[in-house]
Amino acid sequence: MTLTAIIEKSEDGWYVGQVEEFPAAISQGKTINELKVNLLDAFMLLLETNKANTKKEYLDKKVIREDLLLV
Repeated sequence: MTLTAIIEKSEDGWYVGQVEEFPAAISQGKTINELKVNLLDAFMLLLETNKANTKKEYLDKKVIREDLLLV
């Protein structure tokens, strides 16, 4: 899976961006490379937070969990 970073340079010289496929993942960096690392961190945090929240919703329910592979 490839994600797309949407990047803008702010007036104060920082790069700001978001992950196009997951717009809630936003960040900034002094360089484009720093921004990209920060965006991936934001994306991973978003996934972890969503997973934790979803687990709480199904805490007392009998469910089947299956792995999905992205290729």
